[in-house]
Amino acid sequence: MHFPPYMLIPLACGLFYVLGMLTLKRASELGVGVWRVTFFANWACALMFLPWWFRNGLAPVDWTLYWQPAASGLLFLVAQVVMFLAITRGDVSVAAPVMGLKVILVALLSSVLLVGDIPLQWWIGAGLSTAAVGLLNLGGGARHRRVGQTILLTSLSAVLYALSDVLIARWAPVWGRGNYFPPLFLAVGLYSFVLLRFAKGPLFAVTKQAWRWVLPGAGFNALTNGGIAFTLGTWGNATAVNIVYSSRGLFSVLLVWLAGHWFSSTEGQVGRAVLVYRMIGAAAMVAAIGLVLI
Repeated sequence: MHFPPYMLIPLACGLFYVLGMLTLKRASELGVGVWRVTFFANWACALMFLPWWFRNGLAPVDWTLYWQPAASGLLFLVAQVVMFLAITRGDVSVAAPVMGLKVILVALLSSVLLVGDIPLQWWIGAGLSTAAVGLLNLGGGARHRRVGQTILLTSLSAVLYALSDVLIARWAPVWGRGNYFPPLFLAVGLYSFVLLRFAKGPLFAVTKQAWRWVLPGAGFNALTNGGIAFTLGTWGNATAVNIVYSSRGLFSVLLVWLAGHWFSSTEGQVGRAVLVYRMIGAAAMVAAIGLVLI
C-alpha cells in the first residue's frame, strides 16, 4: 500500500492536537480559565494564517460572499468552546477519541445537506462508533471524572465541527485553493473578544507558570489547524487526511498513559483496565471512520 509522504502532516497534527489539549487544559487549571485559553489559542491560529492571506492577496470573490467564512467561523468558535469545556471538566483521553464521531457526522450531514444516499457501511460505522463510546465510558463512572458529561459535550462539539466542515466543502471551492481559511480564522479571532466578558481577570493577568502552558498550547492549536488546512489546500484527498488525522484518539490515550504526569494530569490514575478499554474504544473509533470513508 502506497503511503504518500505528505500524509505525515495530518499524522503529526493528530499528535499536536492532543499535546495542545493537554497543555491548554493545564493552563486552565492554573487560573487562566477556559475563556482566556480559547482567546489565546484562536488568535495564535488567526495570526498564523494572515501571512497566507498576504502572500496570495485577497480572494477573488465578491465582498458579499464574506458572510460565508463569517458563518463558518461562528460555528467553529462555538464548537471549540464546547470542546474546551469538555476537556477542562473531563478527561482528554475520553474527549479526543469521541471527536472521531466528527468524520462520520460529516459523511451523514453531507448526505443530508449536499443530497445523497447513506450507504450501508456508514450505518455499520455509526454502530461501531457507538460501541466505541460505550468502551470509553466503561470503568469511568467516578463522579469527579464526569465521563458522561465529557462524552455529551464532545459529541455536541463534533456535530458543530462537522456542520462547519460540510459548509466549508460547499463554499470554499469558489474562493480558490486555501483562500477561505485566513478570513475564517480571522473571524474566529474577532468573535473571541466576546469570550473575554466571561473571563475572570484581565486578559494578560497570567502567571509566569501559566504562560509556560498557554504559549505552547496555543502554538500546538495553530499548528494543528494550519497543518490540516495546508494539507487539504495543497494535496486535497480529504478522505485519507481525515482517516490519518483520527489517530489523535489513539495518541490521547497513549500520552495520558505514558506521559500524563508531565502535564500534571491525573487521568492515568483511573487504572490500567479503564485505559485499556479507552484504547480499544479509540481503535474501534478509528475502524469506524475507516469503514465509513474507505
